[in-house]
Amino acid sequence: MRANCWMGRGKVEVQDVPDPQILNSHDAIVRISSAAICGSDLHLYDGFIPTMKKGDVLGHEFMGEVVEVGPEVRNLRPGDRVVVPFPIACGHCWACENELFSVCENSNPNAGMAEKLLGHAPAGIYGYSHMLGGFPGGQAEYARVPFADVNPIKIEDDLPDEKVLFLSDIFPTGWIGAEMADIHDGDVVAVWGAGPVGQFAIASAFLMGAERVIAIDRFPYRLRRVERMGADPLDYEEGIDIPDALRDMTGGRGPDSCIDAVGLEAHHATPMYAYDRAKQATRLETDRPFVLREAIRSCRNGGTVSVIGVYGGFVDKFPMGSFMNRSLTLRGAQCHVQKYLRPLLDRIQRGDIDPSFVISHHMSLDDTPHGYRIFRDKEEECNKVVLHP
Repeated sequence: MRANCWMGRGKVEVQDVPDPQILNSHDAIVRISSAAICGSDLHLYDGFIPTMKKGDVLGHEFMGEVVEVGPEVRNLRPGDRVVVPFPIACGHCWACENELFSVCENSNPNAGMAEKLLGHAPAGIYGYSHMLGGFPGGQAEYARVPFADVNPIKIEDDLPDEKVLFLSDIFPTGWIGAEMADIHDGDVVAVWGAGPVGQFAIASAFLMGAERVIAIDRFPYRLRRVERMGADPLDYEEGIDIPDALRDMTGGRGPDSCIDAVGLEAHHATPMYAYDRAKQATRLETDRPFVLREAIRSCRNGGTVSVIGVYGGFVDKFPMGSFMNRSLTLRGAQCHVQKYLRPLLDRIQRGDIDPSFVISHHMSLDDTPHGYRIFRDKEEECNKVVLHP
């Protein structure tokens, strides 16, 4: 089959690779109808996630048609149309029983690798390094889906792929970002990062009752998108001190909640950015946490900071004094997607939200390298790329 493969920093190629096979009685094989390039894929593309190997098949946002199932998979059959969540969950361990699916205790066969960096291992993830299982991803013609009797959700109506594909990751991720932010009716929420995940966090915050959402970014086309959604845009490259601006916009108090939808490759127009780049280049820190620092400093006393931007390792100059002395709550997670599949599908079916609003580009699988480049470099006003094998 054809698949998009990681070939080193800044390089992906669509190659012929072996077809996936049933390896376990709980497996299924899915013929991919749509996949997407995720912002967190760019961390792989830029070489910031360890334990990648040349030839690894990428992609953790995908859906398609079941073509084969193992003998223990009784809830799916060939011909079923499914969306596949990006974290792989067994459904039976303590974490899964407590709906903490992205930290499943059984789905990562390389847990020892992750424990060396993270202390404990999270779940396996499709196409996202050997530390997280080494599972081939879904930017391909077919994919093997482990624990297929637990993870995929069947799409049993005629909703097009574009409306349901993002149940695989970024819609639930934006939702959990807003949920962890503990939003109440009338709250003011600040979201750093106006990319697709930030856009879903903004939409989710409004659905949860936020009165005002302020979006911080630097790309005009993204800021125009969030302004059309009803958010107040702030371009940090206009010489604005973001914490001061947020205090001015909230009567001196600061936002009730702050959401970091950027993660480890944060950019900023200050000398601290050069500091983080230098530390990262010399491997003295793995992540650039400028947004995390700024969100903590900006949040009102007693407020909540929610982290859904991906971080891979260690950060420097964490503002622990601000966090502790001002009674802040800090929460973060890779999304427990399976928990949200049915409720968010119900919202799509009711017409509460049409997730396809984030799509800017449709491409064939063979055009995936071009899609990665324009998505990373913010060319052609690229907001979200959907791939069609």
